Amino acid sequence: MKKIALSLTILLGALSASNATAFDGDVNAGKEKSATCAACHGPDGNAPVNIYPKLAGQHADYIYKQLTELKSGMTSGGKEGRMDPVMSAMAMPLNDQDMKDLAAYFSSLNMSEGATPKDVVDVGAMLYKAGDAERDIPACAACHGPRGNGSSLAKFPKISFQHPEYIKSQLEKFRDGVRHNDLNGMMQDIATKLTDKDIEVLSKYLGGLH
Repeated sequence: MKKIALSLTILLGALSASNATAFDGDVNAGKEKSATCAACHGPDGNAPVNIYPKLAGQHADYIYKQLTELKSGMTSGGKEGRMDPVMSAMAMPLNDQDMKDLAAYFSSLNMSEGATPKDVVDVGAMLYKAGDAERDIPACAACHGPRGNGSSLAKFPKISFQHPEYIKSQLEKFRDGVRHNDLNGMMQDIATKLTDKDIEVLSKYLGGLH
């Protein structure tokens, strides 16, 4: 918990010290460049296959960060950034402006709504909003907000309405150390404390979080 609190303090201090760099992606250019993305993420940014993330409505800064780090994952052989066999290869030919344009385009779209199964509402809400002090698990809402909208400046992603299957896979990757491009290892630290049941409940809860 101390590690997470320190990370947030450092982050908030940096954000208050200087404004984030103006995002200069071009929505129209991004739309033209998004044709190859549509196969997995859908023409409207709402992935038709639930193992792929919805990009519509996601923060442009976050999408840009992930694309740059996916490319870095490939060029460094997985030692840096974020390595994904499919997406790292897709990011390789993209230049910096391509990434900004794609990020601007997908962030301009509307994410489709999801639903939360009734049997996970109570447990999911408690874990998301309050965490679990006995297990030193902080509230997810502390970073991602009460409605799961995240933060553009902090580059915390919008996670509400995301496919539960995708969220589940990413939490498992953070827990296993397969994905390690999170700020100061915050998500890895949290995920290692989550049980399979915790991950299942949170993933389903977020699918319909308003």
